[in-house]
Amino acid sequence: MKEVNGLVDFRRFQEEKLLQALIYLAGFAVICLASHQIGEWFSRLRLPYIAGYLFTGVLVGSFGLQLLPSNIGDSLRFIDQIALAVIAFVAGSELFYKDLVNRLRSILWSLGLIIVVALSLIGGSLFWLLDLIPFTQGLAIGDKIAVALLGGTILLALSPPSTIAVIRELRARGPATRLILGITIAMDVAIIVIFAISSSFAVALVEQRGVNLVFLALLLLDLVLSGVLGAGTSWLLQQVLGQGWSRWLKLALIVALGYAIFAGAAWLKAFSAANWPIKLVIEPLLVALIGGFLITNFSPYRDEFAELLHDIGPVVYVAFFTITGLGLKLDILLTAPIFAAVLFVVRALALWLGSNLGLWLAGEPIRFRRLLWLGLITQAGIALGLARESSLLLPGLGEAFATLIIAVIVLNEIAGPLTLRFALQRLGEANLPEPGIREDVRDVLILGIEQQSIALARQLSSRGWRVRVADTDLDHVRRLAAEDVDERHIPEVSLETLRGLIDHSTDAVVALLSNDEDNLRACRIALEKFGVPRLIVRLNRQDLREEFHELGAIIVDQATAMVNLLEQAVRAPQSLSLLLHTDPVYDVVQMTVTNRDVDGRLVRDLRLPADVLLLEISRDGQAIVPHGYTRLRCGDEITVVGKPESLREVSLRIG
Repeated sequence: MKEVNGLVDFRRFQEEKLLQALIYLAGFAVICLASHQIGEWFSRLRLPYIAGYLFTGVLVGSFGLQLLPSNIGDSLRFIDQIALAVIAFVAGSELFYKDLVNRLRSILWSLGLIIVVALSLIGGSLFWLLDLIPFTQGLAIGDKIAVALLGGTILLALSPPSTIAVIRELRARGPATRLILGITIAMDVAIIVIFAISSSFAVALVEQRGVNLVFLALLLLDLVLSGVLGAGTSWLLQQVLGQGWSRWLKLALIVALGYAIFAGAAWLKAFSAANWPIKLVIEPLLVALIGGFLITNFSPYRDEFAELLHDIGPVVYVAFFTITGLGLKLDILLTAPIFAAVLFVVRALALWLGSNLGLWLAGEPIRFRRLLWLGLITQAGIALGLARESSLLLPGLGEAFATLIIAVIVLNEIAGPLTLRFALQRLGEANLPEPGIREDVRDVLILGIEQQSIALARQLSSRGWRVRVADTDLDHVRRLAAEDVDERHIPEVSLETLRGLIDHSTDAVVALLSNDEDNLRACRIALEKFGVPRLIVRLNRQDLREEFHELGAIIVDQATAMVNLLEQAVRAPQSLSLLLHTDPVYDVVQMTVTNRDVDGRLVRDLRLPADVLLLEISRDGQAIVPHGYTRLRCGDEITVVGKPESLREVSLRIG
């Protein structure tokens, strides 16, 4: 009878625990909606989103409105695990080795020296500070070494998403930009491997287990098993991505796989400790990272995988950073600013010294060595994830330790984008427009003032072009004068009259004059004297067609243009809407490849945004229909279609 009552009580306890978890989950979901909005408000104040999410967690926790208990993290631990898996998937997917190979020497030297210097300086400083920080005084020597080791490792982490966001904002391009991004991405991968090693040493020190050859052999076995499981994760991801299932089902399976990695690692640890003479400790972050890396570099599904991670990322980050804020101890946080500031300064010093030594050994110019370290300050997702993971390895000190480290991370996340902006601008690789000048300005001269040319000028101006319109007929200039169009009168078409309207930066000349001889003369001057790459002419007489052809001009024949447009509307109406710029979502543009890191790269390795399509490559006057194994060359003119923001990203990538 007692056994029956005990079983009933146990079931009732389990049901109550499940009901409590569901209530917490529902309340947490509502708070996450508020957290997302608060993050938006923080961004308007030029503060990082994650600061808003962390603030929300603190606000609703035990140190604020007490809407949720701070120990809710125990009930919602699976959210932490899912978020960490997604963060590791993203870190692995960002390491596309073909993007790094051209600057591999500089990246490896910088990476190695930063790791050595930063672990020494940050770890040593943290070890010394532990005797001064109120909540860490009196720790045993082994515990102090474990804390210093974990803290130094976490503060090594960088933030590729924040770095990429600043680069896109500044439209930065150049060797320093690519080097900063390469070091940032490579560091996140290296840091997870280092964390897997340092966490094993830290646990051994905390549990007072000896560090001997058996321990080192077991650590090596753990790393090898992590690699094998990472390869297995990649295989499972490929099976999911290779199916014709809906996006939502694929997202759900990726999330489930991420959770399964953490649950499986925990089960293996417990099972091996209870049944085997050795305890296997698999680092789930490393498993997920390896899976993401293999998918990105050695499978045909990298674009779809990146797109799915992009879709789920915002939801995961809001939940993860909010629950992290719930776990922060405000009383400790208020005593930590001074110590956090010291660690912030020490970390910056370590980045400066390590990157300077590494870049010097790699033979990089002195201007890189002086400023590049400023682009490596930012921290965010992966660092916070490691801080959360470390808190579980330090019994009795975990939450306090995580609070101190998170305070440093927030300082780095606030200061990092500002220092990165400064560095890129001082290095001359930012491409923001001057005040009063429109961004992405291109230059065109239209000859001939009439209703069509005025409409063309307005349409090009709306798309960022600097347009001038000129005519030899003064009456046309006066009669069709428009306040929003720059109209000029020229007495004749000659080198002298065109010199003030065309220069070597002019992108196109559109000849719409009624006199074909004037149009031909203008095209010849534009090409031979100024090297204008695009000549467009409206042909009035057929006898000059061959001469325009010899100049490489694009001829618009009024007699057949309308018929051709109507035919296109019948056969492919969507393509016509793109060409006529009536599609509200997509645009068609032509770009020139100037980035030498792209020279010789296969089209399939460009990692173009998912909504961008490469239509044509023009090389030495020959049109090439591209496919995945077509190689780009510097000087190629490529025609692409996509959303405007994605096209800007492509422009930055190819130069």
